[in-house]
Amino acid sequence: MLSFQGNSLARDLCDPHLKPARRDFLRVGGCGMLGMSLGSMLRMQAVSADSQHAGGPGWGKANSIIMVYLQGGPSQLDLWDPKENVPDNVKSIFSPISTKLPGIMFTENLPRLSQINDRFTMIRSLSYTPNGLFNHTAAIYQMMTGYTTDKVSPSGQLEPPTPKDFPNFGSNLIRLRPLDEPMLPFVMLPRPLQESNVVGKGGGAGFLGKAYEPYTLYPPGDDMDMDKMSKIKIDDLQLRPEVFSIRLQRRARLRQLLNQQMPEINRAVESYELDEYYDRALSLIVSGRAREAFDLAAEPEDLRQRYGKNTFGQSCLLARRLVEAGTRVVEVIWPKVANSNNHSWDHHTGLSKRMKDQSAPMLDAGLTTLIEDLDDRGMLEDTLVVAVGEFGRSPQRGVSTSGNNNSDDGRDHWPYCYTGILAGAGTRRGYVHGRSDKTASAPLENPVHPGELLATIYHSFGIDPETIVYNHLNQPRELVKAQAVTGLFG
Repeated sequence: MLSFQGNSLARDLCDPHLKPARRDFLRVGGCGMLGMSLGSMLRMQAVSADSQHAGGPGWGKANSIIMVYLQGGPSQLDLWDPKENVPDNVKSIFSPISTKLPGIMFTENLPRLSQINDRFTMIRSLSYTPNGLFNHTAAIYQMMTGYTTDKVSPSGQLEPPTPKDFPNFGSNLIRLRPLDEPMLPFVMLPRPLQESNVVGKGGGAGFLGKAYEPYTLYPPGDDMDMDKMSKIKIDDLQLRPEVFSIRLQRRARLRQLLNQQMPEINRAVESYELDEYYDRALSLIVSGRAREAFDLAAEPEDLRQRYGKNTFGQSCLLARRLVEAGTRVVEVIWPKVANSNNHSWDHHTGLSKRMKDQSAPMLDAGLTTLIEDLDDRGMLEDTLVVAVGEFGRSPQRGVSTSGNNNSDDGRDHWPYCYTGILAGAGTRRGYVHGRSDKTASAPLENPVHPGELLATIYHSFGIDPETIVYNHLNQPRELVKAQAVTGLFG
């Protein structure tokens, strides 16, 4: 006879009813015949298909996501939303160019991306009003978790990462959509999220726990080392030469035999699911899929050149290989920390040279080739690509909006209006969502909050954005307090 004691299990699994109802008992009775475990049933219940937000355009189209995170905040005016007939201190110094879409202009910085914008959706109306100073750390945390925090230093920076943080959206995704094959579920590369000395805020699993942390692939070397990706080391995924797969598997069988003789110990550690974690790690190492995915040298040299033989370009290529091998979430973090010069998007000074010669060419080659490559392989059908920063840049050059000093050839932080890109997983091709005003200062129509962008990501995986999770204090929290922008889907 099956019985439920209290409601703690239902609460822990985010059951919206907090305790099983009569129909749950009836479902359990039929689970065996359907080949479904009780755990599977409860998991499905936690992400209820009959949710009020379930279904609609784009629902459940995504099987994986590549987040291309433009850490630092790229200028909308100098990339993909240039403006004419505006004051000189607003107008981009870069010439506008036509794109595949009539009437939609980019700047000369994106010649390749301008020729494939018929393959993706562009949001020109991302916007939010920050709490206090809008610095990078607070904005990154909001973009990656969907939440803000009141604990802010005088400079606007947040405290370092803690186990009490809200989880990165990737951690939520792999918890609610776990892999059923031996592959790394969530990979972050080639560097952590960072502003000054605050490293990794918004990039971890937070209160979900270590089991849902990303596998971080941070090759050694300075951010300016363009050859970092050739230095990838995956020692923890390698079998030592003297330990062959067959021997490791024999040891696993021996361990199983020993466990059968130790029922008391098994019962004592049952809640830790050690068997599940051990088997998952064993399968990952023995299968070799992760090691093979990291082998960039297996790609044709001409394709590697198209992506760009630099850290960002090769990170985009590796992201495609990881998704192809079965990884659910890949976050490609722009390989230069915010609040820094040279190749950074944080263009307070020297925007003209730094963007034209450094950041824009890498973005144009890497992002363009990633979308083309995925599309040509048929992988855009169920792979969502998102390219976005934590905010845009001020319409007027040389003014201070965040307490920073800005030269006449620089723009400050600007969260009130900026641009992002989505491709694949049912998103519309050749579509521009929203419109900015004449100086790209504010949305004229269809504003999209970062929380709504995250809600759209969850929606694309068939997850209700308001699904309840429980934090470290066992308090209920929504994945994100926003609804999906279903108009982004075809």
